[in-house]
Amino acid sequence: MLPTPPADLPDQDLDHDVPPPEPSHRKPLTAAALAVMLAGLSMIGPFSIDAYLPAFPNIQSTLHATPLEVQQSLTFYMLAFAGMVLWHGALSDAFGRRNVILVSLAMFAIGTLGCASAHTVHYLWVFRIMQGISAGAGVVVGRAIIRDLYADAAAARLLSLVTMIFSIAPAIAPILGGWIVTLFDWRAIFLSLLAYSTLLFIFCYRRLPETLPPEKRHPFNPRFLVRNYGEILRSPLFHLKTGVVALNFAGLFIYIAAAPVFLPEELHLGPSQFAWLFIPSVSGIFLGALAANRIAGKMPFARQIGIGFCFLLSASTVNLLYHSFLPPALPWTVLPMLFYTFGMSMVAPGATLLALDLFPHIRGTVASVQSFAVTLLGAIVAGVIAPFLSHSTLWLAAGQMAFSASALALWLTSRHYRRMLARYPS
Repeated sequence: MLPTPPADLPDQDLDHDVPPPEPSHRKPLTAAALAVMLAGLSMIGPFSIDAYLPAFPNIQSTLHATPLEVQQSLTFYMLAFAGMVLWHGALSDAFGRRNVILVSLAMFAIGTLGCASAHTVHYLWVFRIMQGISAGAGVVVGRAIIRDLYADAAAARLLSLVTMIFSIAPAIAPILGGWIVTLFDWRAIFLSLLAYSTLLFIFCYRRLPETLPPEKRHPFNPRFLVRNYGEILRSPLFHLKTGVVALNFAGLFIYIAAAPVFLPEELHLGPSQFAWLFIPSVSGIFLGALAANRIAGKMPFARQIGIGFCFLLSASTVNLLYHSFLPPALPWTVLPMLFYTFGMSMVAPGATLLALDLFPHIRGTVASVQSFAVTLLGAIVAGVIAPFLSHSTLWLAAGQMAFSASALALWLTSRHYRRMLARYPS
C-alpha cells in the first residue's frame, strides 16, 4: 500500500464543472480582454527584472556600489517575491481575488517610487524587497481567476493566451531598459515602471471582476492555513508536477540572470544589444504558447507535455554539444533558446493545471505554493548558480541541460507514481 492524501488521485484531463462567479456590476470582460488584463499583471515581474539588467553598470557608478551589491538587488527582489507568493493565493482565498490584486498594485507603485529615489544601494535593496513582496500577486491570483471561470480545455487555452501576451514583456523589457539608460539614466526605468503600475491599477479598479464570492471564501486563520498548506505539501504529485515547471523555468532563468556578465564577456554585446538573448527566448515562449493554445482539448495533457520535452531536451543537447567543441558566436549561442522556450511553453500549461486540480477547493493557495517553488529556485539560480556559471558559455549550457533533464525525470516519476496509485489505492 502507498498511503497518500486523496487529493493526489485526480491527475486526468477531466472536464470539471466550474460554477460561474456571482454577478458583478462591472461590465463583463471577454476572454480576450481578461487575458490582456492578467497578462498585464504578470508582466510586472519581468519588467521589474529584465528592464534594469542593462543598467547595472550605471547603477553601480551612480550609487558607488560594487558589482556584487548591485547583483544582490536582484537576489533580494527574488527572495521577497518567493516569500510573498506563498501568501498571495491564501490571501485571495480569504479576502477575494480583486482586493489582493489592487492592494498589491498600490504597494508595488510605492516600492517603485522608492527605487527611483534611492541614493544608496542599501535603500535600493529595501525598495526592491518591497517590489518583490507585491509583484507576484498578478501571476498567482491570475491563475486562480482563470480556474475560477473556466474548465480544463478552456482554462488551458486562456492560460496559454495569457502566456502569449505576457511573452512580450521579457522581449521588450531589456531593449527598453537599454534605450532608457542610454538616453536618460537608470532612475527613469523605475519611473516608467511607476507609470505602468499606476495605469494598470486604474484599469483593474474599473474592470477587474471578483471571481470568488464571499460565501466561497475561507477563513484566514493559522489553523486553517496550516491544514491547507500541510495538505498540499504532503502531496508527492504536487511536488513532482510543480518541480517540472520550476526546473524548466530555471533552465531559462540561468541565462537571464547571467546576462549582465555572459553577454558582454562571452558575446561582447553592449547594454542596447541584450535583445540577442531575449528575442529568441521570448519568441519561443510565444510560439510554444500559441501551439499549446491551438492543441488544447485536442490531445491529453500528457502527450502535449511529452512533445514539449522533446523540444526541451533537443535544444539543451544541441546547446551543450555546440559549446563543447566551438567558441561562443552569434547567432548559434542564442538560437537553442528559441527551441528550449518553445518546449517550456508547451509543458507549462498542462503541468500547472494538473497541479491546481489536485486541490480544487483551495486553488489560490495551490497557485501560491506553485509560484513559491518556481521563484525560490529562480532566486537560488540568480544568487548562487548564475554568478558561478556566468563566465563560461559551456557551463551555462551544462546547467541548462541539468535542469531540463531533472524536469523530465520528475515528470516520468509523476506518471509512474499515478499509475501505482491507480493500481494500489490507499
